[in-house]
Amino acid sequence: MTERRGTHHRSLSPDSPDSPDPHHENHMMVSFTRAGSDHGESTSTPLSCPDLELGKPKTTWHRFLGRGRKKVGVWQSIKNIYGCSWLNVLLVLTPIAWWSHFNENINSNIVFALCFAAIVPHECLFDYCGEQMALYCGQDLGDLLTITLNNAVEVTLAIMLLLKCELKLLQSTISGIILLHLLLVPGAAFLTGGAKIWEQDLHPAHTQLNHTLLTLGVMALLLPAAFYAAISGSSSTVSTNGDLDSLGSATQFDFLTMSRGLAVLLLLAYIASRIYYHNPPGPGHDGHGNTMLDHPKTPQQLLEEDKKLQRKEPEANQWVCICFLLFNIAIMAVTSEWLVDSIEPVRHVSGITQEWFGLVLLPIVSFSADGAVAVGYFAQKALRQVWSKTNDPEPPTTLAKAQAIDLSIQFVLLWMPFLTLLGWWTNRPFSLLFDFFEVALLLGACFLVNFVTADSKTNWVEGYILLSFYAMIVLCTWFYTGESSVANLLLCPGESEATA
Repeated sequence: MTERRGTHHRSLSPDSPDSPDPHHENHMMVSFTRAGSDHGESTSTPLSCPDLELGKPKTTWHRFLGRGRKKVGVWQSIKNIYGCSWLNVLLVLTPIAWWSHFNENINSNIVFALCFAAIVPHECLFDYCGEQMALYCGQDLGDLLTITLNNAVEVTLAIMLLLKCELKLLQSTISGIILLHLLLVPGAAFLTGGAKIWEQDLHPAHTQLNHTLLTLGVMALLLPAAFYAAISGSSSTVSTNGDLDSLGSATQFDFLTMSRGLAVLLLLAYIASRIYYHNPPGPGHDGHGNTMLDHPKTPQQLLEEDKKLQRKEPEANQWVCICFLLFNIAIMAVTSEWLVDSIEPVRHVSGITQEWFGLVLLPIVSFSADGAVAVGYFAQKALRQVWSKTNDPEPPTTLAKAQAIDLSIQFVLLWMPFLTLLGWWTNRPFSLLFDFFEVALLLGACFLVNFVTADSKTNWVEGYILLSFYAMIVLCTWFYTGESSVANLLLCPGESEATA
């Protein structure tokens, strides 16, 4: 069994293009003539190309319109969307959560729990619609759309916190979301995915640029924190009183101006990275354009997944998905607003610090749906393996699941700057001056993730290490009460230290 796994891994490795396995050579030739095959120009494909046989569309617009694919009706699309997961039974909690918000006799803890549970199926629906839209948009745009929709719950919650002027809690929640997607989610994926294989692969070029983007986003948060420490003489005290008047409103304005400039620069960096991802320099195999899949070190299984994506038939109409996404975002916005309204009473009753509430508890809202699906999936697989009569287990995948790292990068380079500029527009003094403790956590997570993925390979031990560091952060944050002087710089007009 060990030898068979090792052979399987070597045959798929991008470092072994000259493998003596003829089947592997054929796959390599088919994969690297994929772009030309879409135009019917391949002349040296020893195996039949499914894309040619199925008559797939020649352009991105034709693909979006569903040319060459079966048509899915409106009612069938709606049925498939609402039947995509067993978690959708929790959708009945949405009207109940809304009713409980307006009923003054309902305890705030119950309102919070109902809103929390009602958000779970909406996250699952975002995932499913993103997967369906990826079939119409292609690998590159599909990945971007899936990442954006996976961040939809967090972004909606963050906007509600901003509009409700819970700015310090918003900062902690942003830090918690980034940490969760950098440590907990990929750590669990690396641990489970690498349990039966020596190591798994990541896209080298994609991973290398991700290191730079992630470091840039975290270092942008370090600059205001370092500036604040320099002018205050300490990272934890500003003056004997520690209020905004002693520090000076001019200093608050300076940090806001600084943060808005940093936000614009981060947005430009993210836009540049997406241009590079979707159209790297140089002509592609069809002479029109490159993609990240054309890179010579692209893992073989990633190429195979792209071919499967082109062959797979959709289960929902693209126009139904777009309308449903808009409707789901509106429902999510209202539910998130009721959730935010119930936070303060719950936090005071439970005695949980604002930092732990934001760094740990609220980010779990975004992960609860994916976590429930993952637990159910692995439980089903485990039971199937125990009760199955065959002794031939399913071969492990050689491609590591690291999409959560892309979620963190998008959140720190796109959505965090967006929230900063939205706060400017809505007259909310949201700045990028985070607690030094939170900045230190993000720096540590960035360093560890970059170190783990530096060789574009992972294993289950590295996944366990990421989970261990996240557990350390959860433990230490439980005792952290925050920097009051930094929180005072985030007070909205008309607020005082007592109401912050």
